[in-house]
Amino acid sequence: MNREQLRSNNRLLHVITDFHHQQRHSHAELTCMALDGGADMIQFRHKSVSVRPFMHEAGLALSAFRAWKRAIPHDRPRVFLVNDRVDVALAIGADGVHVGQSDLPADVVRRMIGPDRILGVTATTLAQCIRAEADGADYIGFGPVYPTRSKDNPASIKGLEGLHEAAQSVSIPVLAIAGITPERCGPVMDTGAGGVAVMSSVVLATHPTAAAREFRIALDR
Repeated sequence: MNREQLRSNNRLLHVITDFHHQQRHSHAELTCMALDGGADMIQFRHKSVSVRPFMHEAGLALSAFRAWKRAIPHDRPRVFLVNDRVDVALAIGADGVHVGQSDLPADVVRRMIGPDRILGVTATTLAQCIRAEADGADYIGFGPVYPTRSKDNPASIKGLEGLHEAAQSVSIPVLAIAGITPERCGPVMDTGAGGVAVMSSVVLATHPTAAAREFRIALDR
């Protein structure tokens, strides 16, 4: 998936393969399971680990991603992103990177990764959304839309109204983050969002492929 394809897609399923002590599978395994379930985007995310093990795990996940794509060459485009670590994304040849408001500024990241790789930015306000697009972002992860326990200090809940305002403020896809379930995909997409980003509901599921497929079905409905 290139930047133009991503920007024109309005039903993106973005799965974040973060590490949790309760999870049963590796990043590489979760990558393939999420793809089998219909994920368009995989974001490798592994907090609180030094750079070498981070790069090692990211490399394994990217290798699994590429092997999966070779096995299904005629499937729709997919993309593999690295969270936060621009250096690792470039070192392993990832398709792009996703950064938050406390990471390197998006305009700096765009210069570092060049014009072809995909750049995602987390935003919690309309001003941040507008700035992210101006700085070269290809999509925005906006929220939290619903309450979540996946972050220690989540920003104030934005709700569907806040999501709608964010989606209307920019021309790039805005992905709803936090507390998203298959049942909530309909109301979320009615706001004009470009898709959803999910993490624990897939990576901690007993059957991650089936969990991802529920989201895919809900988005395509």
